[in-house]
Order: sequence, then C-alpha cells, then structure tokens
Amino acid sequence: MSKRWSLALAGGLITLSLAACGSPGAPGSPGANASPGDEQPAGAAAPYKVGLVYSKSGPLASYGEQYRQSLTVGIDYATKGTGAVNGHKIEISEQDDAGDPAKAVAAATALIGKGNRIIAGSTASGVALQVAPIAADNKVLFISGPAAADAITGANKYTFRSGRQTWQDVATAGAMLGDVSGKKVTVLAQDSAFGKANIAAVNAVLGSKGAKVDSVEVPAAATDFTPFATKIKQAAPDLLFVAWAGTNATAMWTTLEQQGVFDTTKVVTGLDIKPTHALFGAAGTKIDFLSHFFDGAADNAAYQALAAGMKAQNASVDLFTNDGFVAGQMIVHALEASGENTDAMVAALEGWTFEGPKGQVQVRAADHAMLQPMFTATLKKEGDSYVPVLGKTLDAATVAPPVTPFK
Repeated sequence: MSKRWSLALAGGLITLSLAACGSPGAPGSPGANASPGDEQPAGAAAPYKVGLVYSKSGPLASYGEQYRQSLTVGIDYATKGTGAVNGHKIEISEQDDAGDPAKAVAAATALIGKGNRIIAGSTASGVALQVAPIAADNKVLFISGPAAADAITGANKYTFRSGRQTWQDVATAGAMLGDVSGKKVTVLAQDSAFGKANIAAVNAVLGSKGAKVDSVEVPAAATDFTPFATKIKQAAPDLLFVAWAGTNATAMWTTLEQQGVFDTTKVVTGLDIKPTHALFGAAGTKIDFLSHFFDGAADNAAYQALAAGMKAQNASVDLFTNDGFVAGQMIVHALEASGENTDAMVAALEGWTFEGPKGQVQVRAADHAMLQPMFTATLKKEGDSYVPVLGKTLDAATVAPPVTPFK
C-alpha cells in the first residue's frame, strides 16, 4: 500500500486529526474566473469575499480536493447557478495550508486583512482548532470542513462546521451493537497519538453508555500481527473497533481474517475514500463500516446536484464531497442575511435546518454541532473493485453529540 493511501486510510477512521483542487467547474461557476483584485464593471456591486484555507497539498490533499470541488457545486446550487447573492458575486480566494496549523493561521489572518468576512476550509483538525480563535478575535465567520475533532464544536460563536465530528462516528459504530450496556468493546489501535485518541474517543462515547472498553495497542511498525489477533480472538469481544493507519494495514487485516477474528466478533472501522476500498484485501467484505458519506448513501435533490456538479469536473461523489457542498449552502445562507454583519450571519445559521446531500441536517444553535444522519455500510466485490453497499441510515438524533457550551 502506498504511503499516500495509507495516510488517506487514517482519515477514514476515527481520528482527532483529519482531512489539489482542479478547476472549480464550468464557466460561470462561483469563483471559476474570479481572482483577488479583479476590477468590477462600473456600477457593479462589490463582490462578497470568501477565503478558503485548506489542504491543497500535504498528506490530506485528496480530502481537500474533494472539499474544494464540491464547495463550488454547493454555492452554485444554493444560488441557482448565479454564483451571486443579492447582486454580489461570491469571490473565493484560495490558500494552501498543507495541513500545517501555522500556515493556516497566517493565511487566514492575511485573508481577513484583505476583507474576507468568511473563512472556510480546514481539512485537518489541528488546523481548525488554531483558526477558530482567529475567527473569534476578528469577528469573522469560520466554517470548518472535513476536520472531525469534537473540540471544534462549541469553540466559539463564530465557528461552525459543515461535516460530522468524532462523537458521531463512534456513536454510529456503537449503534451496530444496539444497547451497548454491558457489552465488551475492544479497540485495536497503534501505540501512537493517533491510536490513543481513538481509544479515548471510544471510552468517552461507548464507555459512558455502559460498554466495557479495553484496548490492544500494537507498535506502529509491527510486521507480525498474529499475537495480537490471537489475543483478540481469545477475548471474544462483542465489538472490535479498528483504528489503523500505515503501510502495514493490509497485513493487519489479513491476519485478523486468518486467525478467525471475524468468526466470533463484529469488526467495525471507518469507510474511507474510494481508492482505499481495495486495501482491506479479502477481509473487506467481512467488515462492518461506519460511514459519514459515500457515493449512493442517499438520494435527494441536493445529492443529485452534487453528483452532476462533480461529474462536470471529471470527479465523483465521495467521502468529503458532502462537507464541501454543505459549506457552500451555509456560505450562501449566511450572505443572504448580511454581507457585512458577522453577527447577522451567525444568527442566520444558528438553528438552521436544511436539506444537504445526505439528507436533512441542522446547525444546533447551542454549540453549532452539525446534526446529521450517519450510515453503516459493507463492501461488495464487483470485478476488480469494491463497492459500498448501504446498510442502515441512522437519524441525526440517534448519533447526536452532547451539547458543548461555548468556551
């Protein structure tokens, strides 16, 4: 497995440190031909400036690309193809943070200085957590993207998110067991910050509901997984939650299958982007996946618009295209309330319920959590490819995180 896709696989799991763009669409799409400093025709309304700070490069660039492409589709959908709000064109200025919080802070600060009243993006959680205070200090609207850290919710009243958060991922995994009280849950993870963050998340979400949570931590560079797989099989947990990132992922999954872990335990992990689906090997069809979003997970007017817009860019619906599309909808709705008054934008978004590509979603007023449906899925083999098959759609209330008061 290449380093690129081993890193991508990490983001599909439950991690507190998530996830360049091609041309932003057909002529006339929002931002397709705009660039900072373009002169406006005489008498034209000044553009509404939106700064986009995201991973155009770096380990999460594939996630950033999906987000950027779908953002323009969402704006196009919400503006009915005009790319404008109240006669003002939406002008997008891009900055690449490469997943580096310091670069993101510098980029966001510069964009704010140039008059951008909205900052969108944040593929990585570490970036979002550093940009959020900048938004509060400068009273600009910040809409975080694929970044999943729970701490983004409730960060401050100017910070929102267009995607899901870690709590919703883990709650989806727990829902596969029904009532988790008294059930044995084991987390298989690397002995690393990534692994420990996943263990902590499962303890926080499922442990608080009465599950008996333990963990099997494995050296990140391990090559022999037999002892760990044997230990798991002997313990026979009701649920094995796997959080793994690395070039040895395929070997790990193969060993779990060879040692018969799937025969005695429900094995759950996160479904990542399409190019990673084949990396599970023969075990792929035996895993139960929790999913934020995938091609075919839902079908409504917003989803159809997303699919058409991605196809127009020679791309397709995937894991983080929902996040970009929803961010586009949120930007337009905020600008419809005011292009200058950030507090009016905040008020417009708080409590807003609307239909996104994955179904009805709501911005919770109390802490700006994005309440949304989540999915379970399996993989089936079709020729040389593995294709997701929808299991259950969990309603937003079932996986809603607890309220996090603003700091």
